[in-house]
Amino acid sequence: MNEIKAIDAAQMKSEPENFKVGDTVKVHFKIIEGKTERIQVYEGLVIAMKNAQLGKTFTVRKISYGVGVERVFPLHSPRVDKVEVMRPGKVRRAKLYYIRDKIGKGAKIKELIVKKTAKKQVTGE
Repeated sequence: MNEIKAIDAAQMKSEPENFKVGDTVKVHFKIIEGKTERIQVYEGLVIAMKNAQLGKTFTVRKISYGVGVERVFPLHSPRVDKVEVMRPGKVRRAKLYYIRDKIGKGAKIKELIVKKTAKKQVTGE
């Protein structure tokens, strides 16, 4: 059992990503096409997170050409380069599946207003 934990610890990313459900994020994801490798940016709203140690995943939803598209990203995958928080959201639920039924302005999430002193501590300025 200790061998399994050692393998899991080796594959986990060292620094945790600081985002939560309700945040609008940009996920920088490595795409391999033949011999070339590039980074594709996927921007959307985090509607769910599944916390299962190494299998930790998060679901990002965006609207593309009027159609809702959801993608599940494994957090500790080597293909996920980085996750940038564009807008912190203010929500009171763990899963935002109700957003799937909303259209237009109804699908908006309130923005979390962070005080300047707290913002400096988070960003390290």
